[in-house]
This record gives sequence, structure tokens and C-alpha cells, in this order.
Amino acid sequence: MSISERKKEIRRRRKRREQYAHIQSKLAKMDSSAKEKLANKLRRMTPAGDDLIERWNLQ
Repeated sequence: MSISERKKEIRRRRKRREQYAHIQSKLAKMDSSAKEKLANKLRRMTPAGDDLIERWNLQ
């Protein structure tokens, strides 16, 4: 039996949250070019990427 769509959505959200925590822990050590790459990755990763970029002061 396949997994329900709701469970898939929950799994994706949890994975994203884990990725955010991992990225945020490395944020202080990044230089400006790495932060720019990270901002582009966040835009691709989630619809709320622009909000995260603003909150984390990436631009």
C-alpha cells in the first residue's frame, strides 16, 4: 500500500526543517559568496525562501 499524500507532505516538511537547522548552524562561518549561493538554494528549496533570506539577513 502506498503512503498517503499527507504523510509525504509531512515528511517533506520535516526534512526541510532539518535542512534549515543544518544550514543555519553553518551560516556564521560562511563568506559572502557562499551566502549568495545559499540564498539561491533556499529560493529553489521552498516557496518561503525569500522570507528565510530576509530573516537570516543573507541580502
